[in-house]
Amino acid sequence: MKGRGVQKSCTLDVGGAEHTQGMAARILLDGGAISGRGRTLNPFVIVDDARGFIDFAVRVLGAEEVSEARTPTPSGTLIHAELRIGDALLLLADALPGWTPRPGLFQIWVADVQALVSDAIAHGAALVTPPTPFYGALTLARIEDPWGNLWWCYEPVPGQPDPRPVWEGGSDTVFRTLDEHLRGPGPVA
Repeated sequence: MKGRGVQKSCTLDVGGAEHTQGMAARILLDGGAISGRGRTLNPFVIVDDARGFIDFAVRVLGAEEVSEARTPTPSGTLIHAELRIGDALLLLADALPGWTPRPGLFQIWVADVQALVSDAIAHGAALVTPPTPFYGALTLARIEDPWGNLWWCYEPVPGQPDPRPVWEGGSDTVFRTLDEHLRGPGPVA
């Protein structure tokens, strides 16, 4: 593996502080050097009812469970499972007694954000941000699944004009709904 994915480092003096470029290239493995499944970074969540979350992800997100990764205890608690969602790998487990569930915040790219939102709500998710035009010819929606994971759902919409910024009289939906959700007890739409 010598030399694979390695870049030379250089030190820069920026505003009196030294920064090292290339450090990540010396530490991180690229996809071809990883001996297991996944990518350089793979999120891991701990949820109550991992089987239910797997079912939700398969039905709503089109996930595929990596069956050889499923590791139940004799009582049936999942201490490890893996889902392929598009080209990403999501690892998960059931919360064991005394553990606090550790949901995640995820960004997902979809072909039809309204269809995803509708399907997610039909499977118990809550709407946080309705599909809203966003910058860069995108539509953004946010949902919270029944396990507390918050999903930023993006759909490319070529040719869609950027919305007016809120400070120029545009809608505050994108920021306001997230702010209210994160400050409050639950979803606000």
